[in-house]
Amino acid sequence: MALKRDDKKNNNVLSRQIEQKYHPDSVLPKNPCVLPRDKLIVIGSSTGGTEALNKIFAELPRGLPPIVVVQHIPKLFSASLVARLNAHSQIDIFEVNAKTQLQNDCAYVANGDTHVVVSYESGKYYASPLEANRVSRHRPSVDVLFRSTNNASGKNALAIILTGMGDDGMIGMKELFDNGAYTLAQDEASCVVFGMPKKAIEIGAVREILPLQKIAQRIVDYAHNRIQNTGKKEPDLQV
Repeated sequence: MALKRDDKKNNNVLSRQIEQKYHPDSVLPKNPCVLPRDKLIVIGSSTGGTEALNKIFAELPRGLPPIVVVQHIPKLFSASLVARLNAHSQIDIFEVNAKTQLQNDCAYVANGDTHVVVSYESGKYYASPLEANRVSRHRPSVDVLFRSTNNASGKNALAIILTGMGDDGMIGMKELFDNGAYTLAQDEASCVVFGMPKKAIEIGAVREILPLQKIAQRIVDYAHNRIQNTGKKEPDLQV
């Protein structure tokens, strides 16, 4: 049956709303941290990311700063992802369903239907779920996590962008890079989809490009002050 004119108009409006690509400004103001603070690790991933995360977390030892993760995944599957990562990791992994104080040797994964934002209060980091519109076409959004990390931790953070389709994370990673944070991207050869890392690299937001099998060790290097972060504004891009 043919649609009436009003029905077609409503469907077109709905389609434009679905396709609208909201900027992180629509969810969280930009207020970069410039103070020395504790270390914090943030990771963003999408297509192929569950396997990439599993490999990384299986290789991580204890003795690490807190880790916060956004993986594009349906709400029904985020809890099972956390359980799977926990089964193969020495660190403890939790889903972020309420405001949570971040602890060393722990990772915190956004649930599949809300953003996760990092804050810094009274000398402690917190991760909180945030119900808001999709940003960079996603909820949870890597851009929201990275924006909040730049606000809370700034140059003290390590930000990692893994395999995934699209460009979510590009904006937030560039903000972190410009603020002096150390930024890593997974290389093309080890990505299932070289979309998100490629976009971040193209805009000059990435300090270093690494194959998946070297990322866990780089996290350890960062935790133990074995990465020389000069705060310069040019990427190294070494593989």
